[in-house]
Amino acid sequence: MNSPNTTIPMRYAIYFTPPNSSHLTKTAARWLGRDVCNPAALFETHQHSDLTQSPRRYGFHATMKAPFRLADGMEEGFLISEFEKFCAGQSPVTISKLVLTRLGSFFALMPNQTERPLNSLAEQCVRQFEPLRAPLSDEDYKRRKPETLSLAEHENLVKWGYPYIFSEFRFHMTLTDRVPEARISDVKEDLAARFADVTNRPLEISSLSLFCEPEPGAPFEVLTSRSLSASALTRLS
Repeated sequence: MNSPNTTIPMRYAIYFTPPNSSHLTKTAARWLGRDVCNPAALFETHQHSDLTQSPRRYGFHATMKAPFRLADGMEEGFLISEFEKFCAGQSPVTISKLVLTRLGSFFALMPNQTERPLNSLAEQCVRQFEPLRAPLSDEDYKRRKPETLSLAEHENLVKWGYPYIFSEFRFHMTLTDRVPEARISDVKEDLAARFADVTNRPLEISSLSLFCEPEPGAPFEVLTSRSLSASALTRLS
């Protein structure tokens, strides 16, 4: 791990985000109080808005390649080009059923079962962009609270810059920060009602988005999005 530079470079991430016009995107934006596709949009707060601070900053998404800084000699233009090529070489996958789940101390939307094609897509994404990633700074390493990680998670963090990949990967779209025990029931009931029209249904993963964090602590923004446009025949050839 390297010590951070005086000037901290921008971070990038590869996320799945549902289509801008989808009911899921609009529902999540109202819940989080922010729409990454329409940053100027204003939303009313609700009784649990205090629990959405972190997912609001990152934007509604599922992580495919966790936030990273570019390695020395790498440029944003090259990253965008590689991202476009990667998406062109992948075909869409479908989640059988999207469900509301309490994942540890927070709530998220997740598949109801293991989706091997989806896990394979995530693994390829991690591996494909690893040569472009700068080593973790000491600050970034400590931010991941390595003392709380399992052995496999810690090994992933050290080698790949993120704990929750490969066998530790669980596709999820975060909806809350840590929810205090006394509020779990109320938050779950509210989320279940708000997302009733979009849960317990299939979800197609047909595109990916390249996000950027302009400066430390700033909201993540969509840099570009691309469809997964390879056919099954193309992938087999």
